[in-house]
Amino acid sequence: MAGLERELERGPLAHGWSWQQPARRAIERDDGAVELWTKEVWPQVEAWRWPSEPGSSSGTRPASR
Repeated sequence: MAGLERELERGPLAHGWSWQQPARRAIERDDGAVELWTKEVWPQVEAWRWPSEPGSSSGTRPASR
């Protein structure tokens, strides 16, 4: 497992992969709606997220294990 973790930490570029990018912009894209969403909705979503802290992928709390 440690070997897999080490490879994943190196990132996709180390393996010759690239980030996925669309070949073209969608015809149906509504730039006004995207701008409105990023200004009004995204700040509310971002504020609601749990604080970033180191933890475990386990679904149980450490005290209950």
